[in-house]
Amino acid sequence: MPDTVVALGEQALLEGFQLAGASIYAAETDDEVRRAWTALPDNAGVVILTPRAAGALGTALTDPHSPMTVVLPS
Repeated sequence: MPDTVVALGEQALLEGFQLAGASIYAAETDDEVRRAWTALPDNAGVVILTPRAAGALGTALTDPHSPMTVVLPS
């Protein structure tokens, strides 16, 4: 059952989410974002993305088997 909140993207933008209990997947480049996306735990229910991370993932976000995503405002 999906129950984990994950934050994916640039470390500097995600630090506060770790304090709230989210698992942080720091990724500074597009390639790192894509690798982190494929390494998300099976129980990831919500993924908070930085705008850059969302752009790097592109159409992967529309896969119906992907976790729900939220993109931070730019």
